[in-house]
Amino acid sequence: MPEKKSFARMVGEYSNLAFILPASIFVGYAIGYGLDKWLGTHFWYIVWLLIGIVAGMRELIRKVMGDFQKDIDAGGGQD
Repeated sequence: MPEKKSFARMVGEYSNLAFILPASIFVGYAIGYGLDKWLGTHFWYIVWLLIGIVAGMRELIRKVMGDFQKDIDAGGGQD
């Protein structure tokens, strides 16, 4: 039977979720902005911003659903 996580460990793991989406959006925008400056265009920041949003949402969903599946497999609070 898997051991239960402490409250502090769970807070630490879930607090990083607050940074996943904004960081992904920022990195996508920064890449697109850099490409636009380098190429002299005004298009790539939108594309990379959207890629950052999709990547951030995907990672958020993957993390939450993975933890949810682990809880279900561990018994999900059934005593």
